[in-house]
Amino acid sequence: MEPATHSDLIATICNPGADISQFLDIYLNQRDRLFAQKSQMAGTETFISSVTLEWIAAKVGFASQLPLFQPHLDATGNVERDAETVDEIFQRPLDWSRQATLTQYLTNHKDHKFPAVLVVLSPAWVDDPKASQWDKDGHATESAIEFLPLDSQGKLGLLQMSGDISVFALDGQHRLMGIQGLMQLLRTGRLQPYTKQKKPIGDAITVKELSQKFAITPQQLQQLSQETIGVEFIPAVVKGETRAQARQRVRSIFVHVNLMAVKLSKGQLALLDEDDGFSIVTRQVVVSHALFCDKPGRNPRINWDSATVASKSTVLTTLQALTDMGQRYLSPKFPHWKAAKSGLIPLRPTPEELETGIEALQQLFDGMASLPSYQKLEQSWETPALRRFSFEKPGGEGNLLFRPVGQVALAAALGVLVFYQQRSITEIFEKLQSFDGSGGFSGMEYPDSLWYGVLYDPNKRRVRVAGKDLAAKLLIYLLGGIQQPMECAELRKALADARTFENKAVSFEGKFVKPREVGLPQTL
Repeated sequence: MEPATHSDLIATICNPGADISQFLDIYLNQRDRLFAQKSQMAGTETFISSVTLEWIAAKVGFASQLPLFQPHLDATGNVERDAETVDEIFQRPLDWSRQATLTQYLTNHKDHKFPAVLVVLSPAWVDDPKASQWDKDGHATESAIEFLPLDSQGKLGLLQMSGDISVFALDGQHRLMGIQGLMQLLRTGRLQPYTKQKKPIGDAITVKELSQKFAITPQQLQQLSQETIGVEFIPAVVKGETRAQARQRVRSIFVHVNLMAVKLSKGQLALLDEDDGFSIVTRQVVVSHALFCDKPGRNPRINWDSATVASKSTVLTTLQALTDMGQRYLSPKFPHWKAAKSGLIPLRPTPEELETGIEALQQLFDGMASLPSYQKLEQSWETPALRRFSFEKPGGEGNLLFRPVGQVALAAALGVLVFYQQRSITEIFEKLQSFDGSGGFSGMEYPDSLWYGVLYDPNKRRVRVAGKDLAAKLLIYLLGGIQQPMECAELRKALADARTFENKAVSFEGKFVKPREVGLPQTL
């Protein structure tokens, strides 16, 4: 069958009784034309289409690959910042350490999804000031995108992709990098991870490794190349523009796209995450647990968005802190819930594992709710009075259980004791109830507190977040989980270092002593 002309297709569409599927199939199979829908916002026309991952890897490049930048590239393929290029740069620098992560996301996750890529289409004449498409004043006589409309309103049609045309990613360069990595993996059977500066690091990722680890056949991996992704095309130049005006318009679009995209907070991510087992379990428990859930007549207990709790805030904690607690507590039991490598999205746990995690976290929060400090909340106390230090106005208890950092340290310690050391959680909380009842968690700002210098910085008179891991180890020690002499000696030194200021250590009696004179308290 002879290829249909544009007029043939229009005539067929206009015939109510015609079967246009055969004509559409012809165009869908042509590599030099894409079906697209025209969109317009302000003065910029764009064209939205769908292409295979194989197509985008082969056809789309990075902005640094434009002829304009070729004399100004550094060793990593990024554009050097100098007087000649500062007004030409369209993109942020490429971070090659992300390629392997994004490629593995495509191969490892059955529900993988990349947003549409925003690209600029630039035929060769755009970079040739002497081309016939520029008039004598340097204005373009036509658009860089040739669009053949198929409807009367000119909204649906064909993008001409034949000839010497360059396409580069304006927004989505790292998605492109991940797709290119996928194609390399499928073509060669391996993908070398890189540092940010594109230096090889670590072992190559292989098809064999992925097949064994994630039960993916080589055939299934090959099928990924034919998956499709949305692409929005922007003309490098529109009719009537000078080259300088076109460049300014494209740069502005890039900035606007990134300014309008607000990054989610960690709390918001934890609320929405459907892959991370710790996030799933935590949010399912806290929405119904008596210590945290919303109840009529009392202030909310959880800040769902922010990572911090203000001094005057009436919330007990944040969702981010609760998720960190869930991860610290449950990691010893479910170490495989964590992503295999930093930056990867973890695989969603099985329903049975999630149910077990929910039950375990419920027990942790039940135990916490039994502590005397938290019982005060049921006696009409408000969290600010329990959280604030004594020198604040009005003064408070300085109780670490009302600080997210203290809550996370407690959960981390109990995770080690319950799952690594197989201690009884009931017996643990019996000891903690006694410790808390005698003021063990309160008065962080006083030298007689175990947490002085650890979670409280006396110089800056504020919470010391960096002491979280040491606080967890001290809790493990108090509960009998550290007994080896060498481990106890290392812990004593770490505690003495935390309580040392300008070569002078502060004893539990509030006196300056030599660091070696600072000891550990009795275990519970």
